[in-house]
Amino acid sequence: MVDDLAAVWKALADPTRRRLLDRLKDGPWTTGELCTRFPLSRFAVMKHLAILERAGLVIVERHGRERWNYLNAVPIQQIYEGWISGYAGFWATSLLRLKRRVEERVSTERRRGKR
Repeated sequence: MVDDLAAVWKALADPTRRRLLDRLKDGPWTTGELCTRFPLSRFAVMKHLAILERAGLVIVERHGRERWNYLNAVPIQQIYEGWISGYAGFWATSLLRLKRRVEERVSTERRRGKR
């Protein structure tokens, strides 16, 4: 488990960093390639990548002069399993209850001859 999920949340809070992760989910990119895809300076892209790396969301491998960036989705999965999935269960149960109430009401109205 990632030691500091607060760092993951902080990294995910920025839309540019989320777009970088979206780009990396299709496969690894070099830092240079990523810099050409964003309307930011090279320094800004590298700063965002460093934050993602510290949060454990990006793994960097150096091959010669190139830095290859890989998505590490494990921290996102940990957030989902440890926190978000609990809320998903709540909403699923609530929606199921609502569905049953609506179906019961429709059934009752049909028996009474109402539409």
